[in-house]
Amino acid sequence: MTPRTENPTTQRPSLFNALRQWPLRRWISVLFGAVATFLLVAIPTDLIDTPLFSREVPPTWWSVPALIISSVLSGLVLGTYVAQDRIEESPRTRSGIAGAIVTFFAVGCPVCNKIVLLALGTSGAMQYFEPIQPVLAVLAIGLLSWAFYRRAAYEDRCPVPAKSV
Repeated sequence: MTPRTENPTTQRPSLFNALRQWPLRRWISVLFGAVATFLLVAIPTDLIDTPLFSREVPPTWWSVPALIISSVLSGLVLGTYVAQDRIEESPRTRSGIAGAIVTFFAVGCPVCNKIVLLALGTSGAMQYFEPIQPVLAVLAIGLLSWAFYRRAAYEDRCPVPAKSV
């Protein structure tokens, strides 16, 4: 026996319409997640100047916009984990976590990152790691976008178990 499939003529709501139906508690979690992500990445990478951390290399012009976009997307991914009125099973994805981690490497100081320093040394960090940071920023935004799309667009679908004979 084959599992039941969706009727292809059934209209699926657009992502925008699905977001309009989110309850307030989801939007509160989106706001909390976006602000928390921004602060958790911006403070240790010294995009927000504090006495706790310093930076040897000044931030690039695209660091803050990339962090803002990543933070908003992280908040949206977090919002998909807040239950609606019914119990639901959304597709699991690790792209959101990977995107948040890659964001940290993308906007961080290349010579302040201990992992990069151990792997490449100071000159290697500046010569090899710093030029790929914009690529990491785009990768992070892509991973977060994919995670959000998968979770938000498919949350109203539930797996249909195959009938056992």
